[in-house]
Amino acid sequence: MRVRKTFIGPRLRQLRKEHGQSQVVMARALGVSPSYVNLLESNQRSVSLQVLLRLGEVYGLDWRALVDDDAPTTLADIKNALEDPVFGDDKPDLEELRAAVDQAPRLAGSLLALHKAYRAVTEQVLVLTEGGDGSAFQSVETVVHDLFRRHRNHFDAMEQAAERFRAGEAIAPDEVYTYLKRRLADGFGIEVVPTSTRDLPNTLRTYDEEARVIRLSDAMDYPNKVFQLAHVAGLLAHRDAIDRIIADGKVEGAREQARCRVELANYFGAAMLMPYERYLDEAESTGYDIEHLAAHFGVSFEQACHRLTTLQRDGRPGVPMFFMRIDRAGNVTKRFNATSFNLAQYGGACPRWDIHQSFAVPGRILPQFVELPDGIRYFTISRTVDRPRLDRHTHDHRLAVTLGCSIEHAAKLIYAQSFKLGEADLATPIGINCRMCPRQHCPQRAHQPLHLDLPIDEHRRGQTRFES
Repeated sequence: MRVRKTFIGPRLRQLRKEHGQSQVVMARALGVSPSYVNLLESNQRSVSLQVLLRLGEVYGLDWRALVDDDAPTTLADIKNALEDPVFGDDKPDLEELRAAVDQAPRLAGSLLALHKAYRAVTEQVLVLTEGGDGSAFQSVETVVHDLFRRHRNHFDAMEQAAERFRAGEAIAPDEVYTYLKRRLADGFGIEVVPTSTRDLPNTLRTYDEEARVIRLSDAMDYPNKVFQLAHVAGLLAHRDAIDRIIADGKVEGAREQARCRVELANYFGAAMLMPYERYLDEAESTGYDIEHLAAHFGVSFEQACHRLTTLQRDGRPGVPMFFMRIDRAGNVTKRFNATSFNLAQYGGACPRWDIHQSFAVPGRILPQFVELPDGIRYFTISRTVDRPRLDRHTHDHRLAVTLGCSIEHAAKLIYAQSFKLGEADLATPIGINCRMCPRQHCPQRAHQPLHLDLPIDEHRRGQTRFES
């Protein structure tokens, strides 16, 4: 088994400076040589477990805070940020970026914070110029996305909580509803009451804490009813673990914390219904056949897709994937990401992406290779999903979802088997959205890109009014 090396150079240097110590003083406190401290700080030597434990003893900190490695996510985020046209064409290469993240992580973090603030102001201007009230710089959904993104869309505490909840019990998919009803009744004195849409208008689920009653709408199918019960079970049984994640993530604001709490309870529900090892084994053995996974675990297509994005456990990861859901107007209603792909935050995702085309062929899976302006390619599958019908006016309440991975992982997915992966012209050029896409000859451009002046020739009409 390969041993993972741990480098803590920038964090160790920061710790030493916070205590006003020289390398000699720190070395003496740790019982090592000054040259060893120097090697550790320059990432020329990996840290041993003994030194980590000694650091914890001497400086009164949790040694795990030193080894939490968010460098891959930071590297991907900086690479995406530098694709912004505001940075121009002369960009640092991957080796320079990696050196910046390794040697100056706080500087890299400051760059990301600055770009994030710049994007927020830009979006604020767009809201104001398009008739919005401009009342908020950052949406609640963005707070959720950023919290999950920082954890690579994987929360080991929730995985362990779900495993403890099941305690290794093998539960047939058609018996999970009964199992959860019993656990809620025995553990919390809660009664589950199926309720008609007439008595529960415009609502899928309510929990009356005082009466200890959960009401589930008849509008939901079996997988969604089961998921709602698993969600409530997570919220009640593991509220402390959820709140610790929110506190550690420094999420502020009652609305923001409540929204994160909902999504973390959803995470627990998915982990409980689709146990990590069993789900990953089944996914790998079937080529990530989502319809099979949904049927095998008794969940919906959307739930099966979403769960695949969370399989990033250290030592046993699945294919890193991103997930996005949109409505017919192109508004993004859900997004989770374990890749370097930069998902659109609001509406206007590229119309050349088949997630939009999927509305024309409901229920059909559309595989597609796409290429971003930076030349990086991804393999995606898109399909519509149906929403519960709460009244006669919501008979066609469809959304579309897409699941994607970097092209080097495409061969592991059954949906890519019909493609010749070596073909150079296989991928469809797309952008994040028109306002941020630098492509000058796109036949579907709807807006002038920000910070990029496309040439205008009054004597020539191109494919669009933005192209001369």
